[in-house]
Amino acid sequence: MIVAFATGERAIAADAIMATKSPPAPAAYDWSGFYIGSHLGYAAGTSDWSATQAGAPGLAGALDFFSPYDAFKGTGSYFLGLQGGYTYMFSSQLVVGVEADASFPNDIAGNETKASAPAGEASYGETVLSFGTLRGRIGFAPANWLLYATGGFAWTYDRLSRAQLAGAAGGAVVGVTETALLWRFGWAAGAGIEVPVASKWTARAEYLFTDFGNAGLTFPLAGQHYGSDLALHELRLGLNYRIGDGSAAPGTFVVEPAAPEGDRFNFHAQTTFVEQAYPAFRSPFQGPQSLPGGGQGRETWDVTLYAGVRLWQGAELWVTPEIDQGFGLAETFGVAGFPSGEAYKVGDPYPYARVPRAFIRQTIDLGGATQKAEAGLDQFAGSQSANRLVVTVGKFSVVDVFDNNKYAHDPRGDFMNWAIIDTGTLDYAADAWGYSYGAAVEWYLGNWTVRGGMFDLSIVPNSPELDPTFRQFQWIGEIERRYELWGHPGKIAVTGFFSRGRMGSFDDAIALAASVGGPADIAAVRQYRGRGGVSMNLEQEVTPELGVFVRAGAANGDIEPYEFTDVDRTAAAGLSVNGKLWGRPNDTFGFAGVVNGISAAHEAYLNDGGLGILVGDGKLPDPGLEQIIEAYYEFPVSAWKMTIDYQFIVNPAYDRDRGPISVFGGRVHYQF
Repeated sequence: MIVAFATGERAIAADAIMATKSPPAPAAYDWSGFYIGSHLGYAAGTSDWSATQAGAPGLAGALDFFSPYDAFKGTGSYFLGLQGGYTYMFSSQLVVGVEADASFPNDIAGNETKASAPAGEASYGETVLSFGTLRGRIGFAPANWLLYATGGFAWTYDRLSRAQLAGAAGGAVVGVTETALLWRFGWAAGAGIEVPVASKWTARAEYLFTDFGNAGLTFPLAGQHYGSDLALHELRLGLNYRIGDGSAAPGTFVVEPAAPEGDRFNFHAQTTFVEQAYPAFRSPFQGPQSLPGGGQGRETWDVTLYAGVRLWQGAELWVTPEIDQGFGLAETFGVAGFPSGEAYKVGDPYPYARVPRAFIRQTIDLGGATQKAEAGLDQFAGSQSANRLVVTVGKFSVVDVFDNNKYAHDPRGDFMNWAIIDTGTLDYAADAWGYSYGAAVEWYLGNWTVRGGMFDLSIVPNSPELDPTFRQFQWIGEIERRYELWGHPGKIAVTGFFSRGRMGSFDDAIALAASVGGPADIAAVRQYRGRGGVSMNLEQEVTPELGVFVRAGAANGDIEPYEFTDVDRTAAAGLSVNGKLWGRPNDTFGFAGVVNGISAAHEAYLNDGGLGILVGDGKLPDPGLEQIIEAYYEFPVSAWKMTIDYQFIVNPAYDRDRGPISVFGGRVHYQF
C-alpha cells in the first residue's frame, strides 16, 4: 500500500510537472513561394532642375513633390500599386527573393515659376504618371514575421511641362504650354517588416528611397533645354496573397495561421475592363456636350482592394483603395442615361489612385431569426438577426445603401446604363466619381426596413470636390417592404431625397440670357435653395431562373439636377434570366428599357444653348423623350466573367434631330 501510494504520488507529481510545461512552439511560417499583392503609400520628393537657352542666362530651381491629403478633393501625393514576386526560406531562417512592382500616383507633382530675359516668365512642372521597381530582397524570419532589406532597379514615367506666362521673346508665345513625356531610370533601396494576418495573407510596412539621376529634353517652341534629377521617399503599406493550395509544395504554408479573433480581417479584390463603341449616326448639328456623330470607341479599367477589419462587437472598418483609368464615350457627355456606369465624370489616359470608400459600419442585433451573411466585397461572413440596426459613417456611395435592386444595380456584374442600374431621377449626393461623406441608418424589423441618411454635396454642382463646410447637403430616406408572391420573394422600396445647396433655376437662366445675350448659363443664377424627388424600386422573382424589376421616379424639373444626371422623370423595367434554362447555369441574360424625360423649363434651357451635367447639344428645337434599350449576356471563362452588351439609344440628350445610336460593349470582370 505504501508502495502504491508512493507510486501514485510520483505519477501525480509528474502530471503536475507536465501541466506546467510551456506548450510546444508553433511551426515556423514558411515564406517560400510565389505571391501577388497590392500596396498603398505616400511619397515626398524633390527635383533640382535647370533650363538653358542660347544667348540667355540659365534658370534653376527645385520642385517639391509632397502634397498633403485633401479629404474633400481626394488628392495628395499618395499612390496605389501592384506587386508580385518569389521568396525562398532556408532552414537557417534566411529568406531571399525577388519582387517587381508598379505604382500609380494620385498627385505626385511639382511646379515652379521663374522669370528671365529673354525667356520671360514661365512655369515649369513635372508630374509622375507611374513608377516601379525590380528589386531583390534578403531578410531573416526569427518567428512568424520577416525583417528584410531590399534594393535594385527603379523606373518612372513622367510628364514635363513648360507654360509661357509673360514677357516671352523669340518663338515662345504667351499662354502656350508645351508638354513632353520622359522615362527616368535609377535605383531603389529600403527595408521593411512583413507578418501573417490571415490564411495565405501577409501584411507589410516598407520604406523605399528611389533616385533617378539626371535626365532632360528640349522644349522646341521656347528653345530651352530642361534638365533635372528626381528622388522620392516612399512609405508603403502592403498586402500579399501567397499562391498555393495548402500542400507541401513551394508557395504554400507549412502552417496556415488562423485569422486573429476568428476572421478579424477580410480581403477581397476586383478588376473590371469595359470597352464601348458606336458607329456614325445622324447628327445634323452638335454642341459642346454631344456625342460626336462620326462614331467613337472608349475604354475604362479599374482595380479595387476591399480591406476590412473587425473593430469590436458588430463594428467593421472598410477601406477600398482603387486604381482607375480611361474615359467614357465623349468624355462622359451626350446621353442623360449614359451607357457605362463604369465611366466617371472625369477621365485620364494614365492610371491614377483614388480612395473612394473609407467607412465604419456598426450592426446592432435586435432579435428575431438568425440570418447567415456570406463573405464578399465590403461584407464579413457571419450571422445577424433579422431585426437589427445598421449605422454606416464615413465616405461611401449613397447607392451602396439606397435604391438597391438585385437584378439591376452593379455595372460590373449586370446592366451598365446609368438610368437602369440606378433610378435616373435619384440625384444622390456625390463627387464626380460617385462618392460622398455622410451617415446612414438602417432599421430592419420583420419584413420592413426604414433607411435614412445625410450626405455632403459637392462644392458646386457636378464637381470633383466635396463641400468641406457641409453647408450644401442632402437628406435621403427610404422605406422598403419585403414579401413573397406565390412563394417567390420580392420587395418594393420608395426613396425620397431633398438637397440644399447653391442651384440654378432654368427660368432664371433663360431670363438672364434674354437680357444680356448669349447662351443660357445656369452657373450665373445659382443661389441657396432646395431640390427634391421621389422614386420607386421593385424587384420580383418569377421563377428561380427568372426575375423582373421596375423603377420609376420624378424630381423637381424647375431647378438644375445637382450631382447625378439630367433626368426629371424616368421609368425603367427589365428582366434577368439565369442560363440554367438552356443548360448553362453560370450564364445570365438581361434585357431592360428606360424612358427619361425633362420638364418644359429644362427643355427651353437646353434649347437656349444651356449645358447640363451630361447633355447640351447647343440647341434643342425638336425635343423628345430619351429612350434606351439594353441587353447583355454574361458568361464565365475560367474564373473570369465576360459580358457582351448592346444598347440602342433613341433621342440622345432628348434631341429628336440626332440619332438613333447603337452602342456595342464588352466587359471583362474578375473578383475574389
